[in-house]
Amino acid sequence: MRIDLHAHSNASDGTDSPAELVAAAVAAGLDVVALTDHDTVSGHAEATAAVRALPAGSRLTLVPGAELSCHTDGISLHLLAYLFDPAEPAFARERELVRTDRFRRGRAVVERCRELGAPITWEQVERIAGAGSVGRPHIASALVEAGVVATVSDAFTADWLANGGRADVRKHETDPVEAVRLVRAAGGVPVFAHPGAVKRGRTVSDGTIAGLAAAGLAALEVDHMDHDEETRAHLRGLAADLGLLTTGSSDYHGSRKTVRLGEHTTDPEVYEALLAQATGAVPVTA
Repeated sequence: MRIDLHAHSNASDGTDSPAELVAAAVAAGLDVVALTDHDTVSGHAEATAAVRALPAGSRLTLVPGAELSCHTDGISLHLLAYLFDPAEPAFARERELVRTDRFRRGRAVVERCRELGAPITWEQVERIAGAGSVGRPHIASALVEAGVVATVSDAFTADWLANGGRADVRKHETDPVEAVRLVRAAGGVPVFAHPGAVKRGRTVSDGTIAGLAAAGLAALEVDHMDHDEETRAHLRGLAADLGLLTTGSSDYHGSRKTVRLGEHTTDPEVYEALLAQATGAVPVTA
C-alpha cells in the first residue's frame, strides 16, 4: 500500500481543488490520501464526493483531517489531526478562531510587505487564494508575481515571511498541548507535522515533544521533505523512546511546491494503528 497522510487543497493553501487532489492521488497510484488543509474542513465534502464517484474497482481511500496552527514558547508548529468529529463544539470553535484570525494576519502581512517595498496588494492575494483561506503561501505567490522573489520558497526567509521575519505578523495559534487534547476529545488522532523542519524557523525541544506525548500525541511525521537523514534518525529514536508512531507524508500543495504526492509515505501497519485510535470519523472509500 502507498499511503500519504499530508496533502492540501485550495480550501487552504494548495492549488488543486479537493476533487482534483483526489484525481491526482489516483494518478499517483496512492491507496490512501489524507486531506489536511490548514485549520479548516471546508474541502472535505467535495473530496468525499469525488472519492465516492470514482469508478468501480478504484482503491483510493480518503482520510479526512486538518493541519492545526499551534504556538508555544515563541515557536510556531503544526499538528495534523485525523478522523475527528468536525461538529464537536470545542474543537470547531478553536478552528474557527484560528481561521478568522488568518484574515486579519494576512492583511497585516501584506501591509508589512508593502512597507518594505514589495508592490503587492490585498486584492492580488485574494485573487491568488480564490476560495481558500488566505495564508502566507498566497502572499508568497504574490511576491513571486511582483518579481520580488524568484520562488515561493524564497519568500520564506528572514527578509520576508519566515517566522520572525521582517514581514511576519503573529496570528492566533493554539497551545499544542491543548490542541492535542481537543483533537482527542473530538475522537481524532494527533500527529506532530514536520517537527524537525529547521529551515522553517525554530523548532521545539525534545522535552516539549515528550510533553505532547504525555498529553496524547500519537505520532511524529518523520519522513518529510524538510528533514535530512540525521534529523529523521533522531526523530525515530525519540519516537521509540516516547512510544510514538512515525509517519511519512508529502505535504503536497499542488503546483505551489515541487514535492510530489506520495514522495514520502507511511507504513501500512502504522496507518492501521492510527485508524485503531480514531473514534470521531471513518475513512471514505470509493
